[in-house]
Amino acid sequence: MPALISSRLLIFGESLSFHKFSYVSRNAWFRRSVCSLNLGSLGFKSDIELVDKKETNEVTRLSSFKDVPKSKAKVVRSTVIKAAGAQSSLEVDSSLFNAKSFSELGLPPLLIERLESQGFRTPTDVQSTAIPTILKDHDVVIQSYTGSGKTLAYLLPILSEVGPLKERPSDGGGENGKRTDIEAVIVAPSRELGMQIVREFEKILGPANKKTVQQLVGGANRSRQEEALKKNKPAIVVGTPGRIAEISAAGKLHTHGCRFLVLDEVDQLLSFNFREDMHRILEHVGRKSSADSHGPKGSLGKRAERQTILVSATVPFSVIRAASSWGRDPLLVQAKNVIPLDSISPSGPGTLPGNSISTNSTSNLQGHSAIESLPPSLKHYYCVTKLQHKVDALRRCVHALNAKSVIAFMNHTRQLKDTVFKLEARGMTASELHGDLGKLGRATTMKKFKKGEVRILVTNELSARGLDVAECDLVVNLDLPTDTIHYAHRAGRTGRLGRKGTVVTMCEESEVFVVRKLQKQLGIPISACEFTEGKLVITEEEKGLPALRA
Repeated sequence: MPALISSRLLIFGESLSFHKFSYVSRNAWFRRSVCSLNLGSLGFKSDIELVDKKETNEVTRLSSFKDVPKSKAKVVRSTVIKAAGAQSSLEVDSSLFNAKSFSELGLPPLLIERLESQGFRTPTDVQSTAIPTILKDHDVVIQSYTGSGKTLAYLLPILSEVGPLKERPSDGGGENGKRTDIEAVIVAPSRELGMQIVREFEKILGPANKKTVQQLVGGANRSRQEEALKKNKPAIVVGTPGRIAEISAAGKLHTHGCRFLVLDEVDQLLSFNFREDMHRILEHVGRKSSADSHGPKGSLGKRAERQTILVSATVPFSVIRAASSWGRDPLLVQAKNVIPLDSISPSGPGTLPGNSISTNSTSNLQGHSAIESLPPSLKHYYCVTKLQHKVDALRRCVHALNAKSVIAFMNHTRQLKDTVFKLEARGMTASELHGDLGKLGRATTMKKFKKGEVRILVTNELSARGLDVAECDLVVNLDLPTDTIHYAHRAGRTGRLGRKGTVVTMCEESEVFVVRKLQKQLGIPISACEFTEGKLVITEEEKGLPALRA
């Protein structure tokens, strides 16, 4: 018996080694073969077909559209990529990447009217890239800097296919109340982000159609949510993993025929805390059927899988692995850039260093991901001060920059109340925001902050993701972020949608090396400064002088 067990373990180990070798070899071949599909390459009049390695090891490049038989040229001015093992082609018109209006992106007239009524006329770069790609029925990972309009980038394609603003009435009497299945599920890691997404949907749908979307966030009354599902029969639900999985397990949420699954802030949803809930959601939303997996998009019976959309400002390699597992030949969509996800290694598109994933290469990908998530219009500074003087340095910083809406980040919840007390003692209107406040307390605090009744919002990592306060013009790190990803998400609370913003990091003398490390990994200038006579002054540290203390 021991010999039998030993032999089986040996066979199992050899099997794992074989699969690992096969995975690395296949990825290495794919990276050598696949080129990045960016704006420049899309402008070429060429087709690129990458044929499955099992069939041939050669890469055939068709020189130009005029050399291709008309029967094979599906879309003019497009680049068609057929990935290894893929069943469908990527067809994206490169001219859409420079779209000046939403009407150029193939959205329904009713939806365009609603957008214009809300003041949305020109799509952002990521929207003009993501919308036509999603409308072509591709699974995608949307990555762009915080505040670039990623929510609308997936919201609009969904509304063009689901709900009252779409081109044609839904099949099966969905609009006359006979629909029982949900058609789109959006999952967010926090209540704040979930409710923000709901508000975006309601803004576009209008008051008359707001029942098309239903929130299922934790902390709200579950019975009322279930009653609303039964009464309103919404086409779209937005919620947190725990509440969605809970109602689904109770049989009150029917998602087997779901057409869209969106995972917003997906890198957060991969955390261990959401593991069981995410497993249930992935198993039950858009469950496979026996039909053809690549049939027409409009017929639920002909779709074998939902369309999976992953969204985040940062895309570490864990997200790439998850997307490859959950989606069908997923694409990485950035501003004016579309890349087959299988072509990306831990160190980014290119060749793997050897046959293993090193810690350095994973760190490099994380740093690159953080750089991509930073809004381009930010100015970054750091101020050296003693621990006991940080709150006073924050006060002088706010006055020097004449900031009207400030978010100050700290690492520990227990310090927030004391900081708010000190700020109020210095004549500053401030409030704390953290998970222990409860739903009503957090909603009240956010309402006051957005109205300008609170000038400084002191918070922890709770607000580092998904919190959209367009008026925020200053972010202050009272405590150092733990890494580049956290720095990028904090910084992304300001400078949203092209606005100017400032990020100031308060640190002690012994912590300057951490700021220098962040500066090197992010590839951005973080200048030393001090606050003197009501002004922000750049110190002479770059010339070899020590940083002046605040």
